[in-house]
Amino acid sequence: MKVYETEQVRNVVLLGHGGCGKTTLVEAAAYVTGITKRLGKVVDGTTISDFDKEEQKRQFSISTTVVPIEYEGIKVNFLDTPGYFDFVGEAEEACSAAGAAIIVVNGKSGVEVGTRKAWELCEKNNLPRMFFVTDMDDPQANFAEITENLKELFGTSVAPFHVPIHENEKFVGFVNVVKMEGRRFKPGSYEYTSCEIPASAEDETASSRDALLEAVAETSEELMEKYFSGEEFTTEEISEALREHVMDGQIVPVLMGSGTDAQGINMLLATIKNYFPAPNFLKASATGADGEEIEVEYDSSKPFSGKVWKTMVDPFIGKYSLIKVITGSLKAGDSIYNVSKEEEARVSKIYIMRGKETIEVPELKAGDIGALGKMDNLSTGDSIGLKGSSVTYKRPEISVPYTYKAYSAKNKADDDKIASALARMTDEDLTLKVVNDSENHQSLLYGIGDQQLEVVVSKILTRYKVEIELTQPKIAYRETIRKKVREQGKYKKQTGGSGQYGDVHIEWEPSGDMEKPYVFEEKVVGGSVPKNYFPAVEKGVQESVLHGLLAGYPVVGLKATLMDGSYHPVDSSELAFKMAAILSYKKAFPEASPVILEPIMTVSVNVPDSMVGDVMGDMNKRRGRVLGMDHVSGGKQIVTAEVPMAELYGYGTTLRAMTGGMGEFSYVFTRYEQTPSEVQSKIVAASDYKDAD
Repeated sequence: MKVYETEQVRNVVLLGHGGCGKTTLVEAAAYVTGITKRLGKVVDGTTISDFDKEEQKRQFSISTTVVPIEYEGIKVNFLDTPGYFDFVGEAEEACSAAGAAIIVVNGKSGVEVGTRKAWELCEKNNLPRMFFVTDMDDPQANFAEITENLKELFGTSVAPFHVPIHENEKFVGFVNVVKMEGRRFKPGSYEYTSCEIPASAEDETASSRDALLEAVAETSEELMEKYFSGEEFTTEEISEALREHVMDGQIVPVLMGSGTDAQGINMLLATIKNYFPAPNFLKASATGADGEEIEVEYDSSKPFSGKVWKTMVDPFIGKYSLIKVITGSLKAGDSIYNVSKEEEARVSKIYIMRGKETIEVPELKAGDIGALGKMDNLSTGDSIGLKGSSVTYKRPEISVPYTYKAYSAKNKADDDKIASALARMTDEDLTLKVVNDSENHQSLLYGIGDQQLEVVVSKILTRYKVEIELTQPKIAYRETIRKKVREQGKYKKQTGGSGQYGDVHIEWEPSGDMEKPYVFEEKVVGGSVPKNYFPAVEKGVQESVLHGLLAGYPVVGLKATLMDGSYHPVDSSELAFKMAAILSYKKAFPEASPVILEPIMTVSVNVPDSMVGDVMGDMNKRRGRVLGMDHVSGGKQIVTAEVPMAELYGYGTTLRAMTGGMGEFSYVFTRYEQTPSEVQSKIVAASDYKDAD
């Protein structure tokens, strides 16, 4: 593949609901431009994008795939992203590298939740966008209804560029609304010839033309005045307004076709070339040496700099760091400096990725996307440049994972293999997180949703030949007391020769400070317990609070005051007084109204207005307390509630089902709170803790 200049590159991310046809669309583009000789199919596992075994097995995309397409002197880097919500991190990474977006809408299914989420991602990343309605060959596809729904949701900026032509209920062509010309597909082909606009399409063409002109009028006061005065726009005015304002996002074209038949793909590629911005029209957000936020222009004449926007790890071919060059150019043999890690490395080879295929190239110019192999010092989000560079580019904004499960090896001998596999997978997917919960002796795997975690388990088995099990995690409960008691603890042991003797009277009571396990004081009068044994008594308290006597959870909020005791001038020792304190604890704890405390989380749930009632009802079922509701943009509300952590297990799946995928949630730890008696009974009954005397 030849080296492309900055102005010849288009970086386009494909977004949309799961199963809407993004991968099929890319496959069609590869076929139309001669990369492949036949159209691959998702169901057959023969597409360029879905090359991973897990994707082929499940028949949907799991990772973002880069597919560069050469078309009429430009290179379009298609970034084919997963549509299922569990893999949103892949789409977020791709948006950070893209210069524009195509939101794919299935002609039969229409506007779905994923369509709205795709729009929100474009808004968040300030991406110019267009809609492509695919599967127009399906008899149930309704382009007019979809266009109307898009306008209702996203405003008058939505402008249909096409109108379908049907004959005998079959999709045979389209009207180019911009040029007001008909296009008819050749029989059995994606190629087309010009034709008259048929009478059957005149009404829809007229309304689409009105929508297009309205979108054009919205772009300037001058055009708006002309529009309202009834004057016709010239072809030049329309073309100029479309080119300028598709690029800045004020106009959002709607195109159409059929991915399975590759129909409409030529028009899509032409629209990308003519209306989507090359990198030299854009700027990259960065932080300068002085910490100030700056905007960097894509310019090949400047010294080299760029960023790593994605990492791919394969157990057989190794690690690839997908980079985007922002300034200058990168050549094979160059040395690059990792600004984020302050390390230097030499680039041996530069690749263009096309699915799993690696194509070696001599150079990458500003704005282009490529890959570096086996650069162990590079991670997703790192900024790179020449030695001495201090510019750091904005990292991808990745969703925080809140769904988690405990994991363990089916075969304990595989622990090291699993740790290595998960380390590679967390390099590849930033929404995966591994946490060691030492308190509960469990390893936790965090992700966006249950499906993602299931895929991880399957990938580890397929790629690394080891099995792991996912189970419900343990909750980090605490224990405390509610009543003041005073108990003696006497440790006396005679085994021949000198013995062991320690005697303490300790007052146990709530400290009121749940942040600390215990507070220790002494009020000994008259030397009944020598001062040199005070640390030993505290040591006994310190060891005791590691385990409460209800279910073995750590104790918090305890105050222990040494009041009195006795000692033996020969047999007393630090060990004896430590053991005496432990005995006092074991006698006092059951008498001091012990209770179990549970972690309480403050949960924020972002949902559409119409779903607030369902969310609040579900919160009540989870022993939650709703604290308030706040209106946010887009007809949504944020419901804030306090919910016990134990009740949040599986909440992501429930929320997604309850809101059709529109709901999102996050939570933070707030405090510990006493459990209701019936909950405490269940926790105690489920505990396998046995006090060791």
